[in-house]
Amino acid sequence: MPSRLSGPTRPPEAGGLPDRLVIFLHGYGSDGADLIRSLAPVFARDLPHAEFVAPNAPESSPNGGGYQWFPISSIEPRAIEAALHQAASILDDFVAAALSERNLGPDRLALVGFSQGAVMALDRALRRADSARAIVIFSGMLADPTCRLASDAQRPPILLVHGTEDRVIRFAYMAETKAALEAAGFPVETVERPRLGHGIDHEGAARAARFLARHLAGP
Repeated sequence: MPSRLSGPTRPPEAGGLPDRLVIFLHGYGSDGADLIRSLAPVFARDLPHAEFVAPNAPESSPNGGGYQWFPISSIEPRAIEAALHQAASILDDFVAAALSERNLGPDRLALVGFSQGAVMALDRALRRADSARAIVIFSGMLADPTCRLASDAQRPPILLVHGTEDRVIRFAYMAETKAALEAAGFPVETVERPRLGHGIDHEGAARAARFLARHLAGP
């Protein structure tokens, strides 16, 4: 598994150097370009000074296209938890390098994950004190439903967005994830998207952009 991730970026809409960094983590069998195309134009309207980065996951997916953060044998949380640790270390290295290259700290960082990428973002929130200033989760779930936190873990605000007709990561996981995160002390907001399956629609993306604008607006 490679130790260095790469993928497309979108510079700040306002021009100049970025004062915020938003990292998109794509889903299984996809790539970073997918989220740059679909989310960055929406988010840039509310975050004009942010740069958007979307690394490709470290492994090619076995379905013949795109990438995976870790192999999937089951959607059950325990199976996912056992599979993601190596990818988590690679993601940590990427995030550290991306912030350092832009002379930004984790207080200027937002993580936005979809599906398998959402699992990665939530895992980082539990493991690291410097995970991000804010986190957005589309169609995600906790790999560790017990929420075992790092001893010095901070608790950034988290937005959960989920389609009610999701058949891949079922909609019920949103309530379970919210309850577990709140019990661990995380401030959590939720957005239900009626009749939406396993995906991201414009309204969900717009709500997520406004959430990040609120939480990344500090000095």
